[in-house]
Amino acid sequence: MQVGRSQGRSRSEQPPQGERGWSLAFDAHRRLGPIMTSALFLAALVPATAAASGYDPASDMNSMYNTTQYVGAAAYWDAGYTGAGVDVALIDTGVSPVDGLTTAGKVINGPDLSLESQNASLRSLDTNGHGTFMAGLIAGKDSTLTTPYSAAPASAYRGIAPDARIVSLKVGVADGGVDVSQVIAAIDWVVEHRHDNGLNIRVLNLSYGTNSTQAYGVDPLAFAVEQAWKRGIFVVAATGNSGYVAKTGTLTNPAYDPKIFAVGASDSMGTATIDDDTVPAFSSTGSNDRTPDVVAPGTHLVGLRVPASYVDQHFAPTGYVSDRFFRGSGTSAAAAVASGEAALVIQQRPSISPDQLKKLFLTTAQGLTGLSTRRAGAGVVDLRATLTMPTYPAPTQWKTIDWSTGVGSLESARGSDHLTADGVVLNGEQDIFGHSFNAPVMAVLEATGSSWSGGSWNGSTWSGSSWSDGSWSGSSWSGSSWSGSSWSGSSWSGSSWSGSSWSGSSWSGSSWSGSSWSGSSWSGSSWSGSSWSGSSWSESGWSTGSWS
Repeated sequence: MQVGRSQGRSRSEQPPQGERGWSLAFDAHRRLGPIMTSALFLAALVPATAAASGYDPASDMNSMYNTTQYVGAAAYWDAGYTGAGVDVALIDTGVSPVDGLTTAGKVINGPDLSLESQNASLRSLDTNGHGTFMAGLIAGKDSTLTTPYSAAPASAYRGIAPDARIVSLKVGVADGGVDVSQVIAAIDWVVEHRHDNGLNIRVLNLSYGTNSTQAYGVDPLAFAVEQAWKRGIFVVAATGNSGYVAKTGTLTNPAYDPKIFAVGASDSMGTATIDDDTVPAFSSTGSNDRTPDVVAPGTHLVGLRVPASYVDQHFAPTGYVSDRFFRGSGTSAAAAVASGEAALVIQQRPSISPDQLKKLFLTTAQGLTGLSTRRAGAGVVDLRATLTMPTYPAPTQWKTIDWSTGVGSLESARGSDHLTADGVVLNGEQDIFGHSFNAPVMAVLEATGSSWSGGSWNGSTWSGSSWSDGSWSGSSWSGSSWSGSSWSGSSWSGSSWSGSSWSGSSWSGSSWSGSSWSGSSWSGSSWSGSSWSGSSWSESGWSTGSWS
């Protein structure tokens, strides 16, 4: 079975800016290039060898050493709040055990719902590089790091909430490919298992988005995230990397849902103060009806690198910083920063509700000079102000904002982003197994927290049904995919991950936003377009995909 991605239009018809997907970029010259469905990573235009030998995080204002200082995370650490006891669900491309994420208990693997789950050697691992980058920004911490974290040397890596825990649900594969049905299933699992075995999932990070063609009020993806919000989970969604569009805005789904927390990207401008921060051109803007809630650092950030991952193979010339680090930009990264900030506040105020936390962040955000709320929302959250601000009730007018009914179309929720297998496009009201998706029926199950039954969702077995050695068990998929091809005979089983490098495998037919690999190996393939909400791996972010 050859699996790929299609956006429902030819390359010549692709818009100049990003629409959806994982929002992160690594190519400095692709300021508003195709959006990748996995994330936006920014890369410096310097030779890899120079970057490796000369990188100094103390002098780089976009290192996590400096970023945690200027957003005020260090003030929380010094007050005794490091995210301990708070779990952040990360629905992304998986997380790989690189330095900074290897502390015992740092990452817990939930079910792998990606197309790579059928290869045991790939299960839960990040073959793309996006998920690991996000996990590091949220809660990374060198295993040798000790408190006080603010006093640690600049060379020691630390995320916004160093002692928070990551619960990883892999949905995206190496090229970022994912269907919205997989994301909805992952959200539902988080809601239903948020308190399993001592878990305390209070934050859900979605550095992902689609260009849904329907209102949030009926959209199934919007409905799914609202169920998480109603159950006390603070949902952080990247706004996307489609830049500015007057009047209508470009917020992706589910960030366009006013019930949750939508985060765009800010640019530090290389200084340690928020006063001169701005919003980069790639960051999606809002409309009169819905603006970003806030913006957070999302430009030129330095995060954890996954050697030999898709991103590493294709964007090393511009994104490589050192053997450990990569540089990227996008609203994906901004969402991850905000998720870490949420974990710090929740540790400080365990009983705070998602609405109250949203109100607190909006109140303590510092507005950006000369920028409208459609571009910058309330501004950049200043955690130093948040630390001492009382918790206020949510505004009563928020209660008048309609919740989604979830009875709309799964196909409309995809927008123009589609998976393909053997030339067959996954479209219409069906999931990756080709099973009919009845949105009204699914909404009823989700509202009662019963869409999953063991390892089954929407009539198919997607995963195992229990925890095993600290991870959710896997399962062999039976039957066929939406294309009619058997899962057991698919080409996914031909890829392998050995240590930190790919050995003897190729992705035949996998595509990212319409450009297929067509049997080429990791070293011989090209990347063009995607759906993770970001621009390119460089200075702008993923600008035409789904990963924000």
